Amino acid sequence: MKNERKRTFLLITIPILALFVCFNTIPLIRGVIYSFTNFKGFGSFDWVGLRNYMDLFTDSRVGGSYLFTFKLAIVTTIVVNIISLILALALNSKIRAKSFFRGAYFLPNILGALVVGYIFNYFFTYILPAFAKMVGLKSLEGSILSNPDTAWIGVMVVCAWQAIAMNTIIYISGLQTVPEDVYEAGALDGATGWKQFRHLTFPLIIPFFSINMVLCIKNFLMVFDQVMALTKGGPAQSTESISYLIYNNGMSGGQFGFQSANAVVFFIVIVAFSVAQMKISGRKEEQL
Repeated sequence: MKNERKRTFLLITIPILALFVCFNTIPLIRGVIYSFTNFKGFGSFDWVGLRNYMDLFTDSRVGGSYLFTFKLAIVTTIVVNIISLILALALNSKIRAKSFFRGAYFLPNILGALVVGYIFNYFFTYILPAFAKMVGLKSLEGSILSNPDTAWIGVMVVCAWQAIAMNTIIYISGLQTVPEDVYEAGALDGATGWKQFRHLTFPLIIPFFSINMVLCIKNFLMVFDQVMALTKGGPAQSTESISYLIYNNGMSGGQFGFQSANAVVFFIVIVAFSVAQMKISGRKEEQL
Protein backbone atom coordinates (compact mmCIF):
# COMPACT_ATOMS: atom_id res chain seq x y z
CA MET A 1 0.00 0.00 0.00
CA LYS A 2 2.77 2.41 0.95
CA ASN A 3 4.70 1.59 -2.22
CA GLU A 4 1.60 2.31 -4.31
CA ARG A 5 1.18 5.69 -2.62
CA LYS A 6 4.83 6.56 -3.21
CA ARG A 7 4.49 5.53 -6.86
CA THR A 8 1.37 7.71 -7.20
CA PHE A 9 3.13 10.71 -5.68
CA LEU A 10 6.09 10.20 -8.02
CA LEU A 11 3.81 9.96 -11.05
CA ILE A 12 2.23 13.27 -10.04
CA THR A 13 5.50 15.01 -9.16
CA ILE A 14 7.75 13.97 -12.06
CA PRO A 15 5.67 15.55 -14.90
CA ILE A 16 5.30 18.80 -12.94
CA LEU A 17 9.03 18.83 -12.17
CA ALA A 18 9.83 18.16 -15.84
CA LEU A 19 7.62 21.06 -16.95
CA PHE A 20 9.19 23.34 -14.34
CA VAL A 21 12.70 22.46 -15.52
CA CYS A 22 11.80 22.89 -19.21
CA PHE A 23 9.97 26.19 -18.91
CA ASN A 24 11.72 27.78 -15.92
CA THR A 25 15.11 26.34 -15.03
CA ILE A 26 16.50 25.81 -18.55
CA PRO A 27 15.46 29.32 -19.80
CA LEU A 28 16.98 30.80 -16.64
CA ILE A 29 20.30 29.02 -17.24
CA ARG A 30 20.27 30.03 -20.92
CA GLY A 31 19.65 33.64 -19.90
CA VAL A 32 22.62 33.59 -17.55
CA ILE A 33 24.78 32.12 -20.33
CA TYR A 34 23.64 34.78 -22.83
CA SER A 35 24.52 37.51 -20.31
CA PHE A 36 28.20 36.75 -20.99
CA THR A 37 27.79 37.19 -24.77
CA ASN A 38 26.97 39.91 -27.29
CA PHE A 39 23.96 37.94 -28.56
CA LYS A 40 21.43 40.14 -30.40
CA GLY A 41 18.56 37.68 -30.27
CA PHE A 42 19.40 36.11 -33.59
CA GLY A 43 22.44 34.90 -35.51
CA SER A 44 25.84 34.09 -34.08
CA PHE A 45 27.43 35.63 -31.00
CA ASP A 46 30.79 36.02 -29.26
CA TRP A 47 31.75 35.69 -25.62
CA VAL A 48 32.41 39.03 -23.95
CA GLY A 49 32.92 37.91 -20.35
CA LEU A 50 31.86 40.46 -17.73
CA ARG A 51 31.68 43.40 -20.15
CA ASN A 52 27.85 43.47 -20.11
CA TYR A 53 27.81 43.61 -16.32
CA MET A 54 30.37 46.42 -16.22
CA ASP A 55 28.48 48.40 -18.86
CA LEU A 56 25.32 48.21 -16.76
CA PHE A 57 26.85 50.49 -14.14
CA THR A 58 27.77 53.16 -16.71
CA ASP A 59 24.56 53.11 -18.77
CA SER A 60 22.45 56.16 -17.86
CA ARG A 61 19.28 54.61 -19.29
CA VAL A 62 19.65 51.56 -17.06
CA GLY A 63 20.31 53.80 -14.07
CA GLY A 64 17.22 55.89 -14.85
CA SER A 65 15.04 52.77 -15.08
CA TYR A 66 16.28 51.56 -11.68
CA LEU A 67 15.60 54.96 -10.08
CA PHE A 68 12.08 55.10 -11.52
CA THR A 69 11.29 51.50 -10.55
CA PHE A 70 12.50 51.89 -6.97
CA LYS A 71 10.68 55.21 -6.54
CA LEU A 72 7.48 53.68 -7.88
CA ALA A 73 7.82 50.53 -5.75
CA ILE A 74 8.48 52.40 -2.49
CA VAL A 75 5.75 55.04 -2.90
CA THR A 76 3.14 52.58 -4.17
CA THR A 77 3.90 50.09 -1.40
CA ILE A 78 3.33 52.77 1.25
CA VAL A 79 0.11 54.01 -0.38
CA VAL A 80 -1.29 50.50 -0.94
CA ASN A 81 -0.63 49.29 2.61
CA ILE A 82 -2.08 52.38 4.27
CA ILE A 83 -5.29 52.30 2.20
CA SER A 84 -5.57 48.50 2.41
CA LEU A 85 -5.24 48.50 6.18
CA ILE A 86 -7.87 51.25 6.56
CA LEU A 87 -10.26 49.36 4.24
CA ALA A 88 -9.62 46.09 6.08
CA LEU A 89 -10.42 47.68 9.44
CA ALA A 90 -13.63 49.10 7.98
CA LEU A 91 -14.68 45.86 6.26
CA ASN A 92 -13.89 43.81 9.38
CA SER A 93 -16.11 45.97 11.58
CA LYS A 94 -19.79 45.38 12.22
CA ILE A 95 -21.36 46.98 9.14
CA ARG A 96 -24.21 46.00 6.88
CA ALA A 97 -23.58 44.26 3.55
CA LYS A 98 -20.03 43.42 4.66
CA SER A 99 -19.72 40.48 2.26
CA PHE A 100 -20.93 42.58 -0.68
CA PHE A 101 -18.36 45.30 -0.03
CA ARG A 102 -15.56 42.74 0.31
CA GLY A 103 -16.49 41.29 -3.07
CA ALA A 104 -16.80 44.74 -4.66
CA TYR A 105 -13.37 45.84 -3.43
CA PHE A 106 -11.79 42.64 -4.79
CA LEU A 107 -13.04 43.18 -8.36
CA PRO A 108 -10.00 45.25 -9.51
CA ASN A 109 -7.74 42.29 -8.79
CA ILE A 110 -9.74 40.08 -11.16
CA LEU A 111 -9.37 42.39 -14.16
CA GLY A 112 -6.32 42.09 -16.40
CA ALA A 113 -3.59 44.66 -15.84
CA LEU A 114 -3.37 45.56 -19.54
CA VAL A 115 -7.14 46.09 -19.82
CA VAL A 116 -7.17 48.26 -16.70
CA GLY A 117 -4.13 50.17 -17.99
CA TYR A 118 -5.80 51.01 -21.31
CA ILE A 119 -8.98 52.13 -19.52
CA PHE A 120 -7.01 54.42 -17.22
CA ASN A 121 -5.00 55.66 -20.21
CA TYR A 122 -8.26 56.90 -21.76
CA PHE A 123 -9.32 58.34 -18.41
CA PHE A 124 -6.08 60.28 -17.87
CA THR A 125 -5.91 61.44 -21.50
CA TYR A 126 -9.51 62.55 -22.14
CA ILE A 127 -11.88 62.35 -19.17
CA LEU A 128 -9.72 63.88 -16.42
CA PRO A 129 -8.54 66.88 -18.56
CA ALA A 130 -12.13 67.54 -19.68
CA PHE A 131 -13.34 67.47 -16.07
CA ALA A 132 -10.45 69.74 -15.02
CA LYS A 133 -11.46 72.30 -17.65
CA MET A 134 -15.04 72.24 -16.37
CA VAL A 135 -14.03 72.99 -12.78
CA GLY A 136 -11.13 75.28 -13.68
CA LEU A 137 -8.16 73.15 -12.54
CA LYS A 138 -5.49 74.34 -14.97
CA SER A 139 -2.85 71.97 -13.57
CA LEU A 140 -4.88 68.96 -14.77
CA GLU A 141 -6.09 70.31 -18.11
CA GLY A 142 -3.37 68.33 -19.90
CA SER A 143 -2.84 64.59 -19.64
CA ILE A 144 -0.62 63.72 -16.67
CA LEU A 145 0.81 60.90 -18.81
CA SER A 146 2.33 63.41 -21.25
CA ASN A 147 4.31 65.20 -18.54
CA PRO A 148 7.66 63.61 -17.50
CA ASP A 149 7.18 64.95 -13.95
CA THR A 150 3.69 63.52 -13.41
CA ALA A 151 3.49 60.43 -15.65
CA TRP A 152 4.81 58.19 -12.87
CA ILE A 153 1.83 59.23 -10.70
CA GLY A 154 -0.53 57.76 -13.30
CA VAL A 155 1.38 54.48 -13.25
CA MET A 156 1.35 54.51 -9.46
CA VAL A 157 -2.42 55.08 -9.30
CA VAL A 158 -3.13 52.12 -11.60
CA CYS A 159 -0.70 49.82 -9.74
CA ALA A 160 -2.23 50.80 -6.38
CA TRP A 161 -5.82 50.49 -7.62
CA GLN A 162 -5.27 46.86 -8.56
CA ALA A 163 -3.02 45.85 -5.64
CA ILE A 164 -5.22 47.23 -2.87
CA ALA A 165 -7.77 44.42 -3.35
CA MET A 166 -5.46 41.51 -2.53
CA ASN A 167 -3.73 43.37 0.30
CA THR A 168 -7.08 44.19 1.87
CA ILE A 169 -8.11 40.52 1.83
CA ILE A 170 -4.81 39.53 3.49
CA TYR A 171 -5.26 42.18 6.19
CA ILE A 172 -8.86 41.06 6.79
CA SER A 173 -7.58 37.50 7.25
CA GLY A 174 -5.09 38.80 9.79
CA LEU A 175 -7.69 40.85 11.67
CA GLN A 176 -9.95 37.82 11.98
CA THR A 177 -7.20 35.92 13.81
CA VAL A 178 -7.17 38.49 16.61
CA PRO A 179 -9.23 37.10 19.53
CA GLU A 180 -12.08 39.24 20.86
CA ASP A 181 -10.76 38.60 24.38
CA VAL A 182 -7.74 40.77 23.56
CA TYR A 183 -9.95 43.75 22.76
CA GLU A 184 -12.09 43.18 25.84
CA ALA A 185 -9.01 43.09 28.07
CA GLY A 186 -7.62 46.17 26.33
CA ALA A 187 -10.88 48.05 26.81
CA LEU A 188 -10.69 47.40 30.56
CA ASP A 189 -7.23 49.02 30.53
CA GLY A 190 -8.53 52.00 28.58
CA ALA A 191 -7.18 50.97 25.15
CA THR A 192 -9.63 52.29 22.57
CA GLY A 193 -9.37 53.81 19.10
CA TRP A 194 -5.80 54.58 18.04
CA LYS A 195 -4.29 53.08 21.22
CA GLN A 196 -6.11 49.81 20.59
CA PHE A 197 -4.84 49.64 17.02
CA ARG A 198 -1.26 50.61 17.93
CA HIS A 199 -0.77 48.40 20.97
CA LEU A 200 -3.10 45.46 20.26
CA THR A 201 -4.22 45.10 16.66
CA PHE A 202 -1.09 45.97 14.70
CA PRO A 203 1.38 43.90 16.77
CA LEU A 204 -0.86 40.85 16.29
CA ILE A 205 -1.10 41.25 12.51
CA ILE A 206 2.62 41.91 11.94
CA PRO A 207 3.04 38.58 10.04
CA PHE A 208 0.33 39.63 7.58
CA PHE A 209 1.90 43.09 7.28
CA SER A 210 5.22 41.41 6.45
CA ILE A 211 3.59 39.29 3.73
CA ASN A 212 1.97 42.33 2.15
CA MET A 213 5.20 44.34 2.22
CA VAL A 214 7.21 41.57 0.55
CA LEU A 215 4.54 40.94 -2.10
CA CYS A 216 4.13 44.65 -2.82
CA ILE A 217 7.83 45.38 -3.23
CA LYS A 218 8.32 42.30 -5.42
CA ASN A 219 5.32 43.02 -7.65
CA PHE A 220 5.98 46.73 -8.04
CA LEU A 221 9.67 46.22 -8.77
CA MET A 222 8.56 43.93 -11.60
CA VAL A 223 5.95 46.38 -12.97
CA PHE A 224 5.45 45.90 -16.70
CA ASP A 225 1.83 45.70 -17.87
CA GLN A 226 0.85 49.09 -16.46
CA VAL A 227 3.84 50.79 -18.08
CA MET A 228 3.11 49.06 -21.39
CA ALA A 229 -0.54 50.15 -21.40
CA LEU A 230 -0.12 53.67 -20.04
CA THR A 231 3.13 55.21 -21.25
CA LYS A 232 5.35 52.64 -23.01
CA GLY A 233 8.22 54.05 -20.97
CA GLY A 234 7.61 57.66 -21.95
CA PRO A 235 7.54 60.54 -22.05
CA ALA A 236 11.29 60.88 -22.57
CA GLN A 237 11.88 57.48 -20.90
CA SER A 238 10.72 58.92 -17.56
CA THR A 239 8.53 55.89 -16.75
CA GLU A 240 10.73 53.15 -18.18
CA SER A 241 10.72 50.35 -15.63
CA ILE A 242 13.47 47.75 -15.45
CA SER A 243 11.21 44.97 -16.75
CA TYR A 244 10.01 47.11 -19.65
CA LEU A 245 13.57 48.11 -20.55
CA ILE A 246 14.70 44.47 -20.50
CA TYR A 247 11.78 43.46 -22.73
CA ASN A 248 11.93 46.42 -25.13
CA ASN A 249 15.68 46.58 -25.73
CA GLY A 250 16.27 42.85 -25.35
CA MET A 251 13.59 41.65 -27.75
CA SER A 252 13.53 44.39 -30.37
CA GLY A 253 16.56 46.58 -29.60
CA GLY A 254 19.30 44.06 -30.42
CA GLN A 255 20.60 43.99 -26.82
CA PHE A 256 19.60 40.45 -25.85
CA GLY A 257 22.91 39.63 -24.19
CA PHE A 258 23.19 43.01 -22.45
CA GLN A 259 19.61 42.90 -21.16
CA SER A 260 20.12 39.29 -20.04
CA ALA A 261 22.85 40.62 -17.77
CA ASN A 262 20.43 43.30 -16.61
CA ALA A 263 17.84 40.61 -15.87
CA VAL A 264 20.35 38.59 -13.81
CA VAL A 265 21.27 41.65 -11.73
CA PHE A 266 17.59 42.54 -11.34
CA PHE A 267 16.82 39.01 -10.14
CA ILE A 268 19.56 39.27 -7.50
CA VAL A 269 18.25 42.67 -6.38
CA ILE A 270 14.68 41.35 -5.93
CA VAL A 271 15.89 38.31 -3.98
CA ALA A 272 18.10 40.51 -1.77
CA PHE A 273 15.21 42.89 -1.05
CA SER A 274 12.84 40.05 -0.22
CA VAL A 275 15.32 38.34 2.11
CA ALA A 276 16.16 41.64 3.85
CA GLN A 277 12.47 42.42 4.35
CA MET A 278 11.75 39.00 5.79
CA LYS A 279 14.68 39.25 8.22
CA ILE A 280 13.67 42.74 9.39
CA SER A 281 10.04 41.66 9.80
CA GLY A 282 11.14 38.51 11.63
CA ARG A 283 13.13 40.57 14.13
CA LYS A 284 10.14 42.82 14.77
CA GLU A 285 7.90 39.79 15.36
CA GLU A 286 10.43 38.41 17.86
CA GLN A 287 10.56 41.75 19.71
CA LEU A 288 6.78 41.83 19.95
